[in-house]
Amino acid sequence: MKPLAELVLVQSPPARPLLVFDGDCGFCRYWIARWRRHTGDQVDYQPFQDPQIAARFPEIPHQHLSRSVQLIEPDGRVREGALAVLRALAHAGRGGPLWCYERLPGFAVLAEATYRIIADHRSFASRVTTLLWGKVPRPSTYALTTWIFLKLIGVVYLIAFWSMAVQIRGLAGRDGILPAAQFMAAVRAWANTQQIGMERFRVVPTLFWLGTSDGFLQGLCIAGAVLAALLIAGFAPAVLLPMLWVGYLSLVVICRPFLWYQWDTLLLETGLLAILVAPFLWRHSLRRLATPPRLGLWLLWWLLFRLMFGSGVVKLASGDPTWRSLTALTFHFETQPLPTPVAWYAHLLPIWLQKASTAGVLGVELIAPWLIFAPRRLGLVACGFLAGLQGVVWLTGNYTFFNLLALTLCLSLVDDAVLERIAPILRKYSGGMRRSAVQVAQWPRVLLLAVAVVTVPVSVVGLMRQLRVDLPGSSVVAPLSNLIAPFESVNTYGLFAVMTTTRPEIIVEGSNDGAKWLAYEFKDKPGDVSRRPPWVAPHQPRLDWQMWFAALGDDDLQWFERFCQRLLEGSPAVLQLLAYDPFAGHPPRYVRGVLYQYHFADAAAHRQRGVWWTRERMGLYSPVFSRRGVS
Repeated sequence: MKPLAELVLVQSPPARPLLVFDGDCGFCRYWIARWRRHTGDQVDYQPFQDPQIAARFPEIPHQHLSRSVQLIEPDGRVREGALAVLRALAHAGRGGPLWCYERLPGFAVLAEATYRIIADHRSFASRVTTLLWGKVPRPSTYALTTWIFLKLIGVVYLIAFWSMAVQIRGLAGRDGILPAAQFMAAVRAWANTQQIGMERFRVVPTLFWLGTSDGFLQGLCIAGAVLAALLIAGFAPAVLLPMLWVGYLSLVVICRPFLWYQWDTLLLETGLLAILVAPFLWRHSLRRLATPPRLGLWLLWWLLFRLMFGSGVVKLASGDPTWRSLTALTFHFETQPLPTPVAWYAHLLPIWLQKASTAGVLGVELIAPWLIFAPRRLGLVACGFLAGLQGVVWLTGNYTFFNLLALTLCLSLVDDAVLERIAPILRKYSGGMRRSAVQVAQWPRVLLLAVAVVTVPVSVVGLMRQLRVDLPGSSVVAPLSNLIAPFESVNTYGLFAVMTTTRPEIIVEGSNDGAKWLAYEFKDKPGDVSRRPPWVAPHQPRLDWQMWFAALGDDDLQWFERFCQRLLEGSPAVLQLLAYDPFAGHPPRYVRGVLYQYHFADAAAHRQRGVWWTRERMGLYSPVFSRRGVS
């Protein structure tokens, strides 16, 4: 049967496109109901069983009407099948598939073949549709989801800024470990030497060009916390989110190596994309919600995919034997940076269960992310698995605000209908929500497209390199990647690519005579073997975390030497980062680092001696530092 468009033109065309469908087909009725919401009054719909259709368009044979949908356009031309559907959706601004149909070789043949298979098996297609998308033919909306998502982003920002506010003086203050003033002085000297002018603000994008006093440092942290609280309250999200992003980027730039972790860059990338889905409202509330741009949501889903899939890929691509033999979790609970009390119990689980859990982690990270882009119900399945994994990680390790941030990204997969079922009290607002959505201004589509054009190619190249694949054209993307690199907002992710199988710990000691040494106690990292592993997340004790990396062989000892020097000076700001000063504020003459090997105590030792850890001394980690220098 030839396409109808090659046979006739209707003599009485409609004033606007009319899609004629089989009104007795449940599959057709379902999808027509969904398409109506996209096309609005741009396209009319009518079942071919309506007597008016045969009377008005006698040129269209009945066998064509029953076989395929027909799109009758104002110029009198008739399209059918996949082309009819794509042209109808193009009237709703969804012209991408139609462009592919008309310009990509083979796409039209594949689209029509797929349409024919579905049309010839409509009952089966209807059951599959219900299984994957649900019984209600309403397209998914994400206005309520976005409202909660932005509040959670505010919570994460609040945690991140407040956590830094109580540490910033000791880390980057005037008497801190790595003073911001010295860093910015070095940057200014370098910029003057290179004669780069205004380019310096792109290369080192930070507000600390304006000042580096302790008051300015702490003031920025407190200001960030206040802005985050306002965002949680729903005030002007499109205004506050860019300010929060700039503020946190400023801290990341100035506080390296203490803010170089993947969740810091993940917060920057999520925070940047959150700007794109933020409505232009002075008060974003349940009574005044807005449907986010779909492209903004897709960019968030792409970020979630890269975060989770990248974390799985690097584990296998690294060649680490513990992941390939499924023994990684037999080490992980004991050797991770800051385990929780639950980690001690998890470490005692049978090896077969830990191996099964390792396989489960790899399965979730490598398979579930692909469901993010699948139909609605499969996307919800992906959300469940990914959120469940984050919950387990949260229980067994103190990973700061990372788990909350990852769960916030998972939330972006949950549509409004699911949220209304979970929290029925929200249902009464849903009608007003959808009425107000069309009245709310959004970021210009051209801006979203510009962000996508920049971030997607760079992130695709980065992800493929994690797979050890160098894409053709990567060299073209490299200059763009270098251009945006200082903003830390398009990144690759992959936690624990290589599992640490031992737990060395640095114990910092001081002495006044070089013979009797007393240990400083950190707030959260292992030290005293009888101290229970702490619950500290979502706060991150930055110095404690850095000590974990240093014990593993961090080659950059500058910050550790400066830390020891501050202890010799008795810096109050640095001592506030510690739990116990054995010298009661009177600085010792000597400081050194001693390396120990730590293990979780077994159940018998824990019951008998009340210890959580056992340890063996391995030797000195550092030379002895004195007020005169290295001894």
